[in-house]
Amino acid sequence: MTQDYTKKRWAILLACCFINLCVGSMYAWSVFSTPMAQYLGELNGTALTGADMAIVFIVCNSVGPVTMITGGKINDTFGPKLVIVVGGLLFGGGMILSGYATELSDLVWSYGIVTGLGLGMVYGTTISTCIKFFPDRRGLVGGLTTALFGLSSVIIPPIAAMITASMGVIAAFKIIGVVFTVIVCASGLVITKCPDGFKPAGWKPKQTAGAPSVVNKNWKEMLVSPTFYVLICLLTSGAVAGLMCIPLAAPLAQRMIGMDVAAATGAVSTLAFFNVSGRVLAGMLSDRIGRLNTLASTCLLSMIGLSLLYVAEQGDVTLFYIGLSVIGVCFGSFMGVFPGLTADQFGPKNNSVNFGIMFTGFAIAGYGGPTIMREVFHATHSFNHAFLIGIGFSVLGFILTFVFRVVNRASNQKIVLQQAAN
Repeated sequence: MTQDYTKKRWAILLACCFINLCVGSMYAWSVFSTPMAQYLGELNGTALTGADMAIVFIVCNSVGPVTMITGGKINDTFGPKLVIVVGGLLFGGGMILSGYATELSDLVWSYGIVTGLGLGMVYGTTISTCIKFFPDRRGLVGGLTTALFGLSSVIIPPIAAMITASMGVIAAFKIIGVVFTVIVCASGLVITKCPDGFKPAGWKPKQTAGAPSVVNKNWKEMLVSPTFYVLICLLTSGAVAGLMCIPLAAPLAQRMIGMDVAAATGAVSTLAFFNVSGRVLAGMLSDRIGRLNTLASTCLLSMIGLSLLYVAEQGDVTLFYIGLSVIGVCFGSFMGVFPGLTADQFGPKNNSVNFGIMFTGFAIAGYGGPTIMREVFHATHSFNHAFLIGIGFSVLGFILTFVFRVVNRASNQKIVLQQAAN
């Protein structure tokens, strides 16, 4: 049986990657936002901009953890098929409904809430399932599954732009929604539940001297652990910089640097490419040098990227692209490393629910990042000072990597003593 699952897990990983490639289209929102703002503005006789449309992306990010947690419980109990099929119907259905939007509030409901709820169910299930099947390669697999999620924003923008140019943004929502519904639901039928305690054939986990054996904590036990609160704050701090830039990549390129619409779409794809690269590279690196060392380095790199964006002015295309690329790598690193880090810390058995709860840190950043950009722009008519706030969050994240080591060491010592007593 173990031998069969050892072989089958690669097909499951491939199916999960296809699914995440579809649901990751949420990162292409900045491409949809400007033409949709123009469409709704003309329809209702109002003035809307891409920045005004950011509320849709914020809501989509914010509601995802709700179904990551509830769907995670179903996944841990009954398996991933049901969760992915239902999530796929919600995700694709929300995009299709967006094609019928006549007001901004319609988009908040359809794309923000319905699509966001479907996204949470699907994304949490695919990652947690793969993490369980690959205890020997958690960093790599976490990087790959989240990378395909990010890769969508490299592939989807030109496709969406082509459909929008020839048929309009409304048609783009409907067509992409139908196609993704079919792919997600069909791929979900390939995925099976991972047996409890699964270990690949020929693999034995390494045990560090003086470290406690892995303890599978449920969500209640995780929430009373002090390490959880350090980690969720670390995730929030690390994700803010990326989520300041991702939903506004095209408007940033146009307003800060003076790029035209075509060049601004290229900036979105560039950010997405480095976002994807960061997930895979950081995941692999974390398997070698450790999750915390990887994240500490990422926080330092994020400070550099934000500083470059801060000093970039009209016409500084090269500087802008370098800064944006660095931010993409850093954001991808956090997204790629945290699924494995959560399983390392609290055990793989209940990781679907545990990672869903941990992911609320991402949702907080998903609200905070765009909100910081919007409020700073409204107050100063410039995005620049928002990058200084982002640097502050990166500094906090760097500090938290060391706070975690101290808190985790104390927690491990307590667990070792308890295990010895038993």
